[in-house]
Amino acid sequence: MKKVTLLLSDGSKFHGQSFGYSQPVAGEVVFNTAMMGYPESLTDPSYAGQLMVLTYPLVGNYGVPPFTYDQKEHIPLFMESDKIYASAIIVADYSESYSHWNAKESLAQWLQREQVPGITGIDTRALTKLLREHGVMMGKILFDDQPDNIPEAAYEGVNFVDQVSCKEIIRYNQGAGKKVVLVDCGVKANIIRCLINRGVEVIRVPWNYDYTAMDFDGLFLGNGPGDPDMCEDAVAIIRKQMSMSRKPICGICMGNQLLAKAAGARIYKLKYGHRSHNQPVREVGTNRCYITSQNHGYAVDASCLGKDWRELFVNMNDNSNEGIAHTVNPWFTSQFHPEACSGPVDTEFMFDRFIAKLS
Repeated sequence: MKKVTLLLSDGSKFHGQSFGYSQPVAGEVVFNTAMMGYPESLTDPSYAGQLMVLTYPLVGNYGVPPFTYDQKEHIPLFMESDKIYASAIIVADYSESYSHWNAKESLAQWLQREQVPGITGIDTRALTKLLREHGVMMGKILFDDQPDNIPEAAYEGVNFVDQVSCKEIIRYNQGAGKKVVLVDCGVKANIIRCLINRGVEVIRVPWNYDYTAMDFDGLFLGNGPGDPDMCEDAVAIIRKQMSMSRKPICGICMGNQLLAKAAGARIYKLKYGHRSHNQPVREVGTNRCYITSQNHGYAVDASCLGKDWRELFVNMNDNSNEGIAHTVNPWFTSQFHPEACSGPVDTEFMFDRFIAKLS
């Protein structure tokens, strides 16, 4: 294995060995505390532009599933998109040996094939503590036999949604009945699966597509990477839709933030974000709490919501917003991921609530 260095923007250095593709890369360094799910996380478009640190020490022991697609809808069965979107993966202990009934290759083989760097031998506990104290930082992965000649990467102010969104309309489950427009800000495959499994036709449109004149029964705002303040075109279209119709609207993650912006709220950046499978949220007005899967670095300032809106969920760790709802119209969201993949499926009822509103 080649020697490699993670260089943070504050000058901190972490030394390890390469097990992925040997290519310098820069990006925002973030940590994920989930104990499993690296195939799903790596292919989640919400990780675009980021160097993903996994705090669970052993990674790679169950290999990588195949890129098998649903024959009818051509949706990947075991991944969340058609490629790796994270810029790199950083782990404490990479397992070269793997064992799983569905594994077709090792994590190292996959990373090398898709030309994505991977680092092992890093003290991810110390790195995570540094990120928690300082906040997320930009970083570079440098190989000892190569010069530091890559430019500093930018994260804030970059429209990553435009980079990962589809470029044309895609239809799934055509003729199934109710029609749902899905705004693709970097949508995970399991959101599409969850909608299809509930018997609706899904019309997937680019993030800045004006769908307001289309024939549909409900609007679904998907997840995506980066700063929602870069998506003003999407916000303007949502406002236009709300002014024209009371059709149901549901949003997840980035979708929560975009609907909140359309409702008058502002967005702020969290110190180090929520990326894990164990984020507790409470449904406002009740004592019901759920363990959720999350992946976001921005949050909604719910104090700026319009008078006809309320918080639907709050985070039990830091009291940040985890969803909003309109007090009259069938418009609601979650900041967490009810579709999981990976993580707990306790909140998949959000899809059922949305589908029920279509009737």
